[in-house]
Amino acid sequence: MTEKEKRDAGMIYDANYDEELGKELMDCKDKCFEYNSLRPSKVKEKEQIIRQLFCHTGKNFLIQTPFWCDYGYNIEIGENFYANHNLVILDAAKVKFGDNVFVAPDCGFYTAGHPIDVERRNKGLEYAYPITVGNNVWIGGGVRVMPGVTIGNNVVIGSGSVVTKDIPDNVVAVGNPCKVLRTITDEEVRMEINKNDI
Repeated sequence: MTEKEKRDAGMIYDANYDEELGKELMDCKDKCFEYNSLRPSKVKEKEQIIRQLFCHTGKNFLIQTPFWCDYGYNIEIGENFYANHNLVILDAAKVKFGDNVFVAPDCGFYTAGHPIDVERRNKGLEYAYPITVGNNVWIGGGVRVMPGVTIGNNVVIGSGSVVTKDIPDNVVAVGNPCKVLRTITDEEVRMEINKNDI
């Protein structure tokens, strides 16, 4: 098996010294550099780069600069995706965002992890597990999402959280490690909608 095939199978693989993966990383970093170097007003040009990088995008999205990812081709965003400044996605495995996802500044989605065993870690070995974010999710500032995590639909993740385990639908979750604080109720949603109509 190649190192890329091992990576995609969720096995330990050589992330640092494999020629094929090294070239893909460098190509992606060049694209990110190009993206980050464009003026904010160059919206169409920026969209084109993201569409080239990602495996899937919705029609409407905006990712503020700077933005960095590892491969790009493992990232999928749905409709109306918005990410504020300093988003980092380490997409050695698939990272999938649903529709209407809002990501605040300084957030990271990290599919990559390293062995606890120092000998294997020092050889440049790592693993990668996918991250999935559902529809209608708001990720607060400075949130970190760890390998293998799934965040459900209609979720709010509080600022500064470190998400190490799955988060169910319809909740507010916060903390390090991130835990469910409470369920979002229908009554609460109705009150907020009515308040906005005033």
